[in-house]
Amino acid sequence: MNIGRRHLTGHLPGVAVVAVGLLGASAAHAVSADEETVAKRLEAFRAAQFAHDAKALNALCSDELSYSHSDAHVEDKATFVKNATADKTKFLSLEYKDPWIRVVGDTAIVRFHWVAESETIADGKKNSTNLHILMIWQKQAGDWKLLARAATKL
Repeated sequence: MNIGRRHLTGHLPGVAVVAVGLLGASAAHAVSADEETVAKRLEAFRAAQFAHDAKALNALCSDELSYSHSDAHVEDKATFVKNATADKTKFLSLEYKDPWIRVVGDTAIVRFHWVAESETIADGKKNSTNLHILMIWQKQAGDWKLLARAATKL
């Protein structure tokens, strides 16, 4: 069967209606106990990043962590914790704006807008970051752990 643009575009109005319906349905989504717990873990992670707290970051991350930065380099757990707590820079502010959390089984999908300002300790140079973050959390032995993270520059 040969499918051209005309065949595909004929379905777009229906797809748009379904998409709007799904977006509207998310507004009525009730927050589950697991989603509340993940939200607390997310805030604990933000606070640990801000404070450069290696012990807290270790506790929040899965041993299998895959942590991807907006410049496309990827770190494992040990490398992420080492670099996140190296004290080469300090956060002046770090916000996780508009978090969106959905739990599916033992996995949580988390999205938010990262807005931060940091300062290089050696020379005092300031840097602002504006990112979209996707995190995957997994319930492991009854505890939510960060399994994967990906960042996209905005």
